[in-house]
Amino acid sequence: MVSDRSLEVLRVIVQDYVASREPVGSKSIVDRHAFGVSAATIRNDMALLEEEELIVAPHTSSGRIPTDKGYRLFVDHLADLRPLTVAQRQAIEVFLGQSADLDEVLARSVRLLSQLTHQVALVQYPSLSRATVRHIELVPLSDTRVLSVLITDSGRVEQRVVELPRVLEEAALAELRSRLNAVVGGLSMSAAATALTGPTGLGAPEVQDLIDLITSTLRDQVGANRQDRLVMAGAANLVRTEDDFTGSIYPVLEAIEEQVVLLRLFGEMATDQHGVSVSIGRENAPFGLGETSVLTSGYTSRGDAARLGVLGPTRMDYSNNMAAVRAVARYLSRLLGEN
Repeated sequence: MVSDRSLEVLRVIVQDYVASREPVGSKSIVDRHAFGVSAATIRNDMALLEEEELIVAPHTSSGRIPTDKGYRLFVDHLADLRPLTVAQRQAIEVFLGQSADLDEVLARSVRLLSQLTHQVALVQYPSLSRATVRHIELVPLSDTRVLSVLITDSGRVEQRVVELPRVLEEAALAELRSRLNAVVGGLSMSAAATALTGPTGLGAPEVQDLIDLITSTLRDQVGANRQDRLVMAGAANLVRTEDDFTGSIYPVLEAIEEQVVLLRLFGEMATDQHGVSVSIGRENAPFGLGETSVLTSGYTSRGDAARLGVLGPTRMDYSNNMAAVRAVARYLSRLLGEN
């Protein structure tokens, strides 16, 4: 049975190790923290923690560092979520409040979260299962190039360039735009995909092949909106913490590029009492991320749920990072709910 004082010793070992990356010894604990007991007593507490596999000695006669199990206990019971500073909260509101559409909001969110936590930041697109088509725009770029723009009611903007084999007159393009909006405007993504499969009466028969190219591109755009994907920022932060990984970090970089793997991990993470999900070290081994910790929180966009979070070495500032992830997720839900 681990005593309350031993748990406090574990707390300071985690905090001091995260801050210094140096193994923590009993003398430094006595010197830096007001436990009011001798170094010998602290050593006994550390021996108990080591027996419980919560800390380990990386080298003979060295101090101790937390194990994955120790980090888990810290996160579940000992971590205090430090509130963000006024400056940090203002930065979230100002930086994200300048975004014009969903793509920009999510891109800014991961950049901001990466800056706040110094970790790799990830955000999942909303599933858009409830999103509807707000508008379709067809913009002539040249005689044979058209920009197809799909805008959803959630603010998502999807753009594709269509290369045409011959000229499509602007009047015919304007008529096609009007008829497409009449056909799919207000439809859900799945209904829009169905409506764009072989539609008729969208233009003159002599330009039907050009119409088919444009509607085919629009079907792809609708399909892209219905697929799960992630936006990532801050990979350089992972490189800066390379010493926290045994061997090369390239397997970790390769793993985080596999969006399907990360999305599956996101889907399996359970939310804790703080509204944050934390998966630590060997809990991530099945995903090729056994030396990392992943922190996520949920956000909503017009009723569709998704997750954002950070990924980094197990030696990270859990209290600050959990607070930052939760704060950005909450602000993102408010912002997207207003759009």
